Amino acid sequence: MKYYLKNLVEANKSKQSRRFALFIQFLIILSVITFSIETLPDLKPQTRVVLNSIEAFCVLIFTFEYLARIYVADNKLRFIFSFFGIIDFLAILPFYLTFGIDLRSLRLLRMFRLFRLFKLVRYNKAMKHFASAMMVAKEQIILFMIITLMLIYFAAVGIYYFENEAQPEYFSSIFDSLWWSIVTLTTVGYGDVYPITVGGRIFTFFILLIGLGIVAIPTGIISSSLTKAIEPHSEDE
Repeated sequence: MKYYLKNLVEANKSKQSRRFALFIQFLIILSVITFSIETLPDLKPQTRVVLNSIEAFCVLIFTFEYLARIYVADNKLRFIFSFFGIIDFLAILPFYLTFGIDLRSLRLLRMFRLFRLFKLVRYNKAMKHFASAMMVAKEQIILFMIITLMLIYFAAVGIYYFENEAQPEYFSSIFDSLWWSIVTLTTVGYGDVYPITVGGRIFTFFILLIGLGIVAIPTGIISSSLTKAIEPHSEDE
């Protein structure tokens, strides 16, 4: 029984395991959809009964999967307190806390059902490739983030000196200028705060050019790392 369950719930290349993984993915998506539908106002009582039945069925399967993973785990405590073990537990916990007992104050915990989305990672090869790519490029990404934070600060200092006298209500300090710096460097540009002086507009022009590079550089880094992460798997196949 243990060998059968291990082959069923743990990732491997058997047809049974793949079908079970696809079935779990389907239930995760189904449970998230039903959770979203439950938030609609003025739902009919019959609809709520159907949604609750679907929820109960999904949680029953998730509970079986969670207990089965504990049963087949070589180190049970390690699995229980692992990232995925905690995610699996939080995905089913809110149902039991609000089942059969009026614990309305604990309904906030039902938001943990959104953790089921994280369970998709367990069965998704693309997510594993992405995680590998992030590990490969982590040093470049960290360096890029440090440089970006420095640029945000220097941009806030620059716009402060250009716009402080003209718009003291928006650029009263460097800390207030940080908001403009962030939305400009990320090229979001909400338009709620903008320069009105000639110097400020020229400075903004150069900051916008730098911002385009800030958006493009991490994309290139991650794309390159993702290609390197996928190549070994492609060669194996």
